[in-house]
Amino acid sequence: MLGACAAWSLITAGRGGRPEGVLLAVLALAAGYAAGRICGALLPVVAPGTAALAGLGLAVTAPHTMAGSPLISPLGHTGATAALLALSAGAACCAAWAARPPGPRRALRLLAAGVVVTAAVLGSSAGFAASTAVLLCSLAAARMRHRGPGLTGFALATSLVTATTWAIAEGALPTGLTDSLAGPLTPHRVLLWQDALTLAHDEPLLGAGPGRFGELSPTIAGSLSPDGKPHSAPLQLAAEQGLIGVALLAAVFGWVLYMLWRTPRPTPVVLSAGAALTALATIATVGNAVSFTTVTAGAGLLAGMATALPLTGEGDGVGDAP
Repeated sequence: MLGACAAWSLITAGRGGRPEGVLLAVLALAAGYAAGRICGALLPVVAPGTAALAGLGLAVTAPHTMAGSPLISPLGHTGATAALLALSAGAACCAAWAARPPGPRRALRLLAAGVVVTAAVLGSSAGFAASTAVLLCSLAAARMRHRGPGLTGFALATSLVTATTWAIAEGALPTGLTDSLAGPLTPHRVLLWQDALTLAHDEPLLGAGPGRFGELSPTIAGSLSPDGKPHSAPLQLAAEQGLIGVALLAAVFGWVLYMLWRTPRPTPVVLSAGAALTALATIATVGNAVSFTTVTAGAGLLAGMATALPLTGEGDGVGDAP
């Protein structure tokens, strides 16, 4: 499936597109997933715990989190920070559920709570909401013996956010609702979405070509600090790679949820990872988080660790020793 994404980006680049960004994202996701499968099999507790600390460190020290950074635009690059915080919280929760002794489990849960506190300190409202949701979903997973309803809920939530974003760009929602949603999103971002949708309507099959949104968007042409992104992964793919590109993106996310459903790992581990990846998908729908290699590699790493079968014994459905 990832190979199909890479191949389609090359096909749609035939009219002067630049597929390097897509190819780099696919490579980072595949490499992260492979590394996650290996590390998760060898070190089912240490690997996600270390990944949580690394993700937290990247979120705190990345240039786009610093006040006054030249990378901060009117839209901001805070989506990457929020995504890293959500993935870190998910990795910490996965490690906690994989741990058998109560001491390490409590420490790892405190690490997940520390991610939430860090998000609040950094002023990342999206990161705070996402990491809090991941932590709450992980705690609630202890009472769930079947993962199917939880994963189905994650898929429906992502679909709802995507449909709402598309409806805002189309102007299909009632005026009052559109105005209330456009306020936090900023009118500039909504204009970028509308430009992306216009390009998608002009070239619904092949799109305008990877990397060409920045040169074709009237809103970016009149912006003081453009970054060439529409700040929505589905709408960017619709504009640059057509509806087939959007379908491939949805298929990759569905494949990840399917792998989580099929893995023999404990249900709390699965739902913790699913919650973090759903939070990432939500952030990517309204931001440019997946434009950062650290985020795509981190997503693959978490998915790989959550689906890896440890070489040593593991607990039952709630993470306790059998």
